[in-house]
Amino acid sequence: MSEQKRLHPIAAVSNSLRTLKEAIFPLVIFFVFGGNRDSKWDIIELYLAPAILLFILIFGILSWMRFTYWIEDGELRIESGVFIKKKRYIRFERIQSIDVSEGILQRLFGLVKLKAETAGSSGADQADAVLTAITKQEADKIMLLLSEEKKRRLADQNIDDRCDNELNAEFPEQVFQMPFKELFLMAATSGGVGVVFSGAMALFSQFEEMIPYKRIFKGVEQFVQTGVFFIILAVIIGLLIAYIIATAGIIMKYAFFTVKKTEDELIISRGLMERRQLTIPLHKIQGIRITENAIRQPLGFASVIVEYAGGSVMDKESTQVMLFPLIKKTRIPLLLMEFVPEFEIGGKMMPIPKRSFSRYLFRYWLTALPVVVGCLLFLRPWGFAAIILLPLSAGWAYLCYRSGGWCITGDQLLLRYRFLSQETLFVKKRRIQSLASNISWFQRRKQLATISATIKSGMGPRMGKVVDLELQDAENIKQWFSKKG
Repeated sequence: MSEQKRLHPIAAVSNSLRTLKEAIFPLVIFFVFGGNRDSKWDIIELYLAPAILLFILIFGILSWMRFTYWIEDGELRIESGVFIKKKRYIRFERIQSIDVSEGILQRLFGLVKLKAETAGSSGADQADAVLTAITKQEADKIMLLLSEEKKRRLADQNIDDRCDNELNAEFPEQVFQMPFKELFLMAATSGGVGVVFSGAMALFSQFEEMIPYKRIFKGVEQFVQTGVFFIILAVIIGLLIAYIIATAGIIMKYAFFTVKKTEDELIISRGLMERRQLTIPLHKIQGIRITENAIRQPLGFASVIVEYAGGSVMDKESTQVMLFPLIKKTRIPLLLMEFVPEFEIGGKMMPIPKRSFSRYLFRYWLTALPVVVGCLLFLRPWGFAAIILLPLSAGWAYLCYRSGGWCITGDQLLLRYRFLSQETLFVKKRRIQSLASNISWFQRRKQLATISATIKSGMGPRMGKVVDLELQDAENIKQWFSKKG
């Protein structure tokens, strides 16, 4: 496989579409709101718009023609660049993970997109190597060569091949598949409505000047006169539509979710419209995070997320990987034992002391009180309804207080805390980048402290923090961390 190869020609279209996507909003703003509304500007627009589209298409074709890749001497070699020729030589031993995905464009032609990521690519805006459109057979060859390179390195380290084969024979492949019932429940309890609304508001902001406000306000005035009931009904219908869109989007994103475990890797695949496969080396996993939002926690469900040293900053999903998108909490210990046996759930959880609750209550009331006072002063008589924020914030403060806790089991530290969702972070001592204990003047009066542990993640440092635990407990955690072994 040493001959130089080009990507499939559809990569030229993909390059053009990507460039157009990045430039679409500036172009819309330029053509819609820029310039004077006269005949000369209309003539310029008539020729300029097709010229820009033609340039983008030609640039995409040239990018495809100048992009070649091949494998030689245990390296994935890539040459690219239209004006400046770039060469990348990536040794197989530096590749941390392989991400294979199938977008709509690739699936039409039976192709895949392959991303090879190294430890150094986590700080960049993209992976070290991206092959936009190659055949599935070609992707399988690259992954096979990568696997063979790993086996060769083991052989170079004087590991007996026969013992290795026996170990492979004894090691059964673990497979987890997410059933549709749990997939639907995950989508229904995800809180994705906010994403839909934020996307709608972003689109709205781009075309704000084109909206005829006077006509709309006149229509709204007539609409209000028809009665409050119809307004409430319209709001409910709008929320319901957004909820259905968000739920359907998550179902398509995580459909056919499967986790396979080989001897030293996790292979995670999912997706209906865009199929995606991510390979994660077990030794690169930095920590495990269990997330429970306010809806799933009473139902006994949680999400399990893998934090690992890889991925791309621009691709958040490649750094915080869903291991089990939604699972019964009672099943988590057994599944972790099967798929990531390095981490274990056990030991006695140490809660934060009762005297911490007053500090949690103070912090949340400090946030809610200005809102309540402002509503009482300026929004009478409806502002009195804001008083309900005080018991609500007190209830949430109690939930955050109850969530706080920690546990040490051997060389593993567990930190549990809550802001919106309850988070439980499992980290091994050797994976902790830094451990800090902070004590404010108010905490010292009550013999309390804040402990935080930071691990490496593809998006940068990932921190778990427990606020207002016993001062002596914080000292015990520091002693455990400083103790060698």
